[in-house]
Amino acid sequence: MSNPLGGVSRASRFVALYEATYVDLMRFAQRRVPETQAEDVVGEALLVAWRRLDEVPAHLPDARAWMFGIVRNTILNTHRGVRRQQALAVRLAESTAAWSPDDADLVTRRVDLARAWERLSAVHQEALALAVIDDLSARQAAAVLGITAVAFRLRLSRARHALRAQLGHRAKPAAAPAGLIERQNYEAR
Repeated sequence: MSNPLGGVSRASRFVALYEATYVDLMRFAQRRVPETQAEDVVGEALLVAWRRLDEVPAHLPDARAWMFGIVRNTILNTHRGVRRQQALAVRLAESTAAWSPDDADLVTRRVDLARAWERLSAVHQEALALAVIDDLSARQAAAVLGITAVAFRLRLSRARHALRAQLGHRAKPAAAPAGLIERQNYEAR
């Protein structure tokens, strides 16, 4: 009997792995996550398998077990991400509730911030949390997310812009050059 994972090319090895495990992986995932998420979980696991194809055991039963482990870890990572987002929302809510009624303006701003935070996308929340709450540099936060520092800075900039928009802050227009103001005043006479 030939080994289905011993194909000549990388692509053929992956196709053999996919064909041998996909249905079982879907059933495995559907028992552990909502059905609407199962396909995403299996897709993510297959992406991991593609990236780590050289690590996949050559014997099909071992490869199948390895894939179940990848799906399980993907599910656990998803759950951890959801818990982190919930914990962050709780910490933000708790910090809002910790102010005395004497600081009404401050409390109002905190409540506005909490509401604006809830309306941000998970990507924006994560970028802001890494930079502000976790106090990571752009390079460090980028390493956490698996992106470049430049990409993280762009993501953080967009997140800050989105937060300001949620808070109703508008960018202040740049001041006109002094010569332009004087000319406008002269022409208005």
